[in-house]
Amino acid sequence: MTSVTLPIFGQGSQPPGHDGVELDYLQMPQNMATYAMPQLSVDLNAANLASAKAVLQQLLHDLAVFPTQSQANQLTGLDDINRKFIDEVLGEGEVSIICSGEQETCIQESLLAGVWRLQTINESRQIISDALDVGIIPQQLAQTAFNNAAEKIDTHWTELPLGVMNSPPLLAELNAKIAQYRQSRQTHTINLSLLPQTEQDLMFLTQSLGTGTTTILSRGYGNCRISATATQFVWWVRYYNSQDILILNTLEVCDVPSVACASPEDIVDSHQRLQEIMAVYKL
Repeated sequence: MTSVTLPIFGQGSQPPGHDGVELDYLQMPQNMATYAMPQLSVDLNAANLASAKAVLQQLLHDLAVFPTQSQANQLTGLDDINRKFIDEVLGEGEVSIICSGEQETCIQESLLAGVWRLQTINESRQIISDALDVGIIPQQLAQTAFNNAAEKIDTHWTELPLGVMNSPPLLAELNAKIAQYRQSRQTHTINLSLLPQTEQDLMFLTQSLGTGTTTILSRGYGNCRISATATQFVWWVRYYNSQDILILNTLEVCDVPSVACASPEDIVDSHQRLQEIMAVYKL
């Protein structure tokens, strides 16, 4: 039998060129979060866990009846032991949100996709409200992301800053898509990564759109950082790889970008997982 040596491909497999220059490959993502059954340190037989168990029963019901809208599942009255129990069962998922309006609200998706933990913080950094919400996105975020935002972009320029070339047509396009979205709810995306933009163009876009009060971080295969602008329905969405290098830069016209949202299928899966958790730990 004749042995055959197969060629080897990939980074480091080929000798450098005659000029000594080696190919510089972009490093691939290394980590991705996966679901694991929660590890509980609390004594499950403790009589004082009745409040937390009632919260989980209500959460199971809210997941089962989705998309029927349920009232927020309040956690504010829980003591430290019950709160720790809920913290361990739910954990922290991939999406984190900060809404900085009159009062700061921190929203964290749990390990059960579509289950959101909403905590309102006062000026002394104390939690004054703590609740669970079930949905593809928290109701509060969808309702308040663009409070006090401008209805359209001001495009009545008498003179453009030096170096601004390609951003004015994009702003006019956004105004048209904002008006269209109000009528048809048809989302629209502008891929800035594919368009020639100077630094002055990007600064002009930022100044014209303004800065909103909502910031979202979606951690998955790399990071996605999403910022509401001060213009209704316009979000700035930036995708980074695991080396924190910007790989995609977009503007999206929508209620909330889909990358931050759970899906109805996620909520069905979360209902099944919560049933499994409660069965394993006999809750």
